[in-house]
Amino acid sequence: SQAFSEYLRFDECFSLFKVDFLKINIPANATWKQNGVTIAGDNGEGGATNQLHRPFGLFVDDDQAVVIADFRNHRIMQWKNGDTTNGQVVAGGKGRGNGLHQLYGST
Repeated sequence: SQAFSEYLRFDECFSLFKVDFLKINIPANATWKQNGVTIAGDNGEGGATNQLHRPFGLFVDDDQAVVIADFRNHRIMQWKNGDTTNGQVVAGGKGRGNGLHQLYGST
């Protein structure tokens, strides 16, 4: 099933803007475990590989790896299926900027 939601968001300059639709796609044949496992966000706010600072986007790929856009750390983090300790920086993580090795407010 698919769900759509509308919400308001503030950017870094505290300007209010509207995000029209956030598409959530859950396959009809999705199965759920009785008890979940925390893989990210249980170690406080920060920049270590077991921490996030204002995560904005989340994606689960076909291999069940969890990919999170870490907004304030300007990086994309990935946790492979079964990894519950440290994520891996797969893009950015070299400070805010517009260089080929940098991101700026990843979402």
